[in-house]
Amino acid sequence: QVQLVESGGGLVQAGGSLRLACAASGRTSSSYAMGWFRQAPGKEREFVAAISWSGGGTSYADSVKGRFTISRDNAKNTLYLQMNSLKPEDTAVYYCAARYVNSGSSYYTTRYGYAYWGQGTQVTVSS
Repeated sequence: QVQLVESGGGLVQAGGSLRLACAASGRTSSSYAMGWFRQAPGKEREFVAAISWSGGGTSYADSVKGRFTISRDNAKNTLYLQMNSLKPEDTAVYYCAARYVNSGSSYYTTRYGYAYWGQGTQVTVSS
């Protein structure tokens, strides 16, 4: 199995930027797709972005399209989320997730598609 640890969260003013990272360890020699999700207080965990093992396939929630960029460095076993033009409504705990795949081009946009989750990192955007 794979273990995931997020970092990079914090407090930022509206319009600012943050870069989240998710370090994977354990059985990282097999191919795995990854994603970012977020959960605000009192709300369901929602999809933010997803990326295939190859990095060639990506998907974004409409609410973050054009502002957030997901990427990965398989040599470093690390997933990233570059967040620009942050808004107060982006405030949430951000989680990374992973699942093993047979195809390097597959990615998943629902939480039920992932078997492994990190502990989350808080992002707070002040107005």
